[in-house]
Amino acid sequence: MKKHNFSAGPCILPQEVLKQASEAILNFNNDDLSLIEISHRSPAFVKVMENARSLVLELLNIENKGYSVLFLQGGASLEFLMTPYNFLKTNGKAAYLDTGTWSSKSIKEAKLLGNIEIVASSKDKNYNYIPKDYHIPTDADYFHCTSNNTIFGTQMKSFPKTDSLLVCDMSSDIFSRQLDFSQFDLIYAGAQKNMGPAGATLVVVKEAALGKTGRIIPSMLDYQVHISKDSMFNTPSVFAVYVSMLTLQWLKNLGGVAAIEKINNAKAELLYGEIDSNPLFQGVTEKEDRSYMNVTFTLTNESLKDKFDMMWKGTGINGLGGHRSVGGYRASMYNALPLESVQVLVDVMRKLNN
Repeated sequence: MKKHNFSAGPCILPQEVLKQASEAILNFNNDDLSLIEISHRSPAFVKVMENARSLVLELLNIENKGYSVLFLQGGASLEFLMTPYNFLKTNGKAAYLDTGTWSSKSIKEAKLLGNIEIVASSKDKNYNYIPKDYHIPTDADYFHCTSNNTIFGTQMKSFPKTDSLLVCDMSSDIFSRQLDFSQFDLIYAGAQKNMGPAGATLVVVKEAALGKTGRIIPSMLDYQVHISKDSMFNTPSVFAVYVSMLTLQWLKNLGGVAAIEKINNAKAELLYGEIDSNPLFQGVTEKEDRSYMNVTFTLTNESLKDKFDMMWKGTGINGLGGHRSVGGYRASMYNALPLESVQVLVDVMRKLNN
């Protein structure tokens, strides 16, 4: 039975990428050595790292604009701490937008280092919307936001204009839509939600924004240290970086971010269209803030839950259960999920209505 993987992360990856990666595990570059047993300093892997970093800049359209690309470890969770270490001045202040579980965790970590102001929060309605019309203090060293909220299914459709440094956690929608990425001073994203396997964290940072905090930064938390070592200050997650490179190349071959955005829009419109037209289902979030990556919805009649669960599982659908803090269902539709899989889910929802 063909599987339709709606898992929120680690996420679905292109089949051709999985095939290439599995071959590299046994025999990388026809050298009769495994990818995961060669030196990360070898010319073969250095080329992988260089290609991966170059593809990031190309796909985000920020080549020659003063950005460095890093593949680090520790997930976005470590970036919650690295951000204030690298951008929050010793007696400074940072502004944060609280739109969900991960932004609230980033706020908690930043507070360990200094003064943090929450400019707006959607916690009052269990994070089912994105706050609007908030004010960012003019004396903030940086403003931090989360572009897409995996658990609650909301997504920022625009970003504020600010004189402060602009920082964004794009873990769950990086490379999924066209944006002016040059407006950001720091973008970070765990690879496992739209780019590769767990184990690597993408960091895209504007070099001119660094080195201005006046604080001593531990080496492993210092972006400038990692930049000076070409993202290999310590042994990188070799396999995760390699698979991320393959996925980025797959995306480029597909036509880049512009091409995948059209596909993602079609998937989201198909599923949201069924949610809105089928009386047995209802969306969780405000319509204007709906995520095109993570669609959250519930049944209007909970007595149908066992029947619906049996139906979607019977078609090969995987990972549709909602997060415990929201309940219901969550369809994560990352780049590699085909439109066909969304159609299978929609067909099941229509059959439930018969």
